[in-house]
Amino acid sequence: METKKNPKADVRRNSSIYFAVGLALMLLVVNYSINYKTYNKGNIDIGQVLIVEPPEEEIPITRHKEKLPPPPPVAPEEFEVADDEEDIEETVIESTEDNEDDPIIDIEDVQVEEEEEDVPVPFAFIESVPEFPGCERKKNNTEKRKCMSEKINKMVQRKFNTELASELGLSGKQRISVMFKIDKQGNVIGVQSRAPHPRLEREAERVINLLPKMKPGKQRGESVIVSYSLPIIFQVQN
Repeated sequence: METKKNPKADVRRNSSIYFAVGLALMLLVVNYSINYKTYNKGNIDIGQVLIVEPPEEEIPITRHKEKLPPPPPVAPEEFEVADDEEDIEETVIESTEDNEDDPIIDIEDVQVEEEEEDVPVPFAFIESVPEFPGCERKKNNTEKRKCMSEKINKMVQRKFNTELASELGLSGKQRISVMFKIDKQGNVIGVQSRAPHPRLEREAERVINLLPKMKPGKQRGESVIVSYSLPIIFQVQN
């Protein structure tokens, strides 16, 4: 008959654990024995170790120079006494305040000169238009206005150099706006123009300055300055 053993009493059941623990202990013993060092006590000389204290640094003491106040001014030994009898001119400032004794002036007694401003009257609204030479026989204001416009247009057509636009390389329809005034003596003044080219502007101003002297326009029976605008339109032939 086979003998039966208790499985708890079997030593081989935990043999792997015991082997691992024993191997770890052996490694620790081997590591300690390899790293263990011994020293010869006779080679250590305590008397050769010197402890030197660092030298003390001397910090120089700096002193700031005290600024002494400037010496007091020395009084002159001799004094010059001014003459009290010398005449001194005094400046008298007059008061700008009103005096109570001055008479009160009434506002109606103060005369103010009115300056007349020469404001130009447009040609379309003038009561009596300026008379261009040759339009004196026209009866009413409408006929005189029409006659003057026709005379100016004909003169501009004759005197204006239309070939100037071709010389400047311009083409198509050209428009020049001209404005001038007829003063109280009937003279043409203040000619201004706007054109596509400065030379056209100068040409338009030259022609307008050739207009003759006229009979001045009137507003309420008095001669006034009349403003006149004239468009100059022409076609440039390519």
